[in-house]
Amino acid sequence: MTVNGNPNSHRDWVLAALDQYERRLTRYAARVLRSDDLACDAVQHTFLRLCDKQPDELGDRLAPWLFTVCRNKALDILRRNGRDESAGREFEESTIGREPNPAVSVELCDIHAGLRRLVDELPDGQRETIDLWLEGFTYREIARITKRNEGSVRVVVHRALIKLREHPWTRRLLEQETVTT
Repeated sequence: MTVNGNPNSHRDWVLAALDQYERRLTRYAARVLRSDDLACDAVQHTFLRLCDKQPDELGDRLAPWLFTVCRNKALDILRRNGRDESAGREFEESTIGREPNPAVSVELCDIHAGLRRLVDELPDGQRETIDLWLEGFTYREIARITKRNEGSVRVVVHRALIKLREHPWTRRLLEQETVTT
């Protein structure tokens, strides 16, 4: 396969997409599948499918296309294996830059883990939509990826955020923040 007559150009395009999106896709798929191993399978499938595409076919829709393919594969895996087979897990993130205060780092990690648990407790549709929203996708892009209409996506995000904000753990956290400021 070639891009503009140059076989290396297509390879470079796929590798650039891999560098830019592999981690985000893996994190997303792991949350949908609740399994790092199954997530890797879904992401590998996604990039194999990308190898069959040309850059001009996708244009500026690369990210939504990747997430749509990954989501579809993840849903296929869930259907094939059954939803309850996947085990929960936490996905570690690396930090870049100066070392922060260790006490602040621990507190932020605890807050992140707590919020992640709350998001994981959301119903599947809300959790998936919030995960995509947290990845930085617009409502329109989420609608395309999840095959819903944009208005529905807005409502799902709104309801999920209300549910998260009204959870007792979040309320306590917000009350503590108000007291310290």
